[in-house]
Amino acid sequence: MKRRLAAVAMLLAACSAGCGVGSAGPVPAGAPASGLQKGSASPYARLYFVGPYGLRAAPREVASPASPQQALDLLLKGPDTAERARGLSTEVPSNLGRLIARAADGAVDLYLPVSVSNMTGGGSLGLSQIICTTANAQVPGGKRPPDVDVRVYEAGYTTAWTVRCDAAGNVSPVPRS
Repeated sequence: MKRRLAAVAMLLAACSAGCGVGSAGPVPAGAPASGLQKGSASPYARLYFVGPYGLRAAPREVASPASPQQALDLLLKGPDTAERARGLSTEVPSNLGRLIARAADGAVDLYLPVSVSNMTGGGSLGLSQIICTTANAQVPGGKRPPDVDVRVYEAGYTTAWTVRCDAAGNVSPVPRS
């Protein structure tokens, strides 16, 4: 009987000792999850702004699903008050002039009025904002990122280069076939 009581006491002591989780507290692990919530009743344009950990998706409520050009026009206006309060900003260069984004079957044709090498004040993050915002707009053919090709046409060049954007705002080239 004493052995059973001792075994039960040891078992209770082991169970009450904890589950092995230390007392270190929370550990930073990067940016919190972002994006659009599934099942939302209102349509949203998914704009990409710069946050403390890189590009961040910022949903903006719109009257109807946004085309690539409509989403791009919203992006060019910059973050609104609520987005700025969340620490979001823009690095889209101010010298771009008129950007044109046309939806194609499962793709977007993006026309830059300057070459990428002549873009000032923003650089690659600004270009990634533009690419990811247009890739996440409504395109014919039912494709969604990361499967939407963005064909970038720079002023002064005759051929386009093709990239894709994933949900985290990472832009990667599409190999030529």
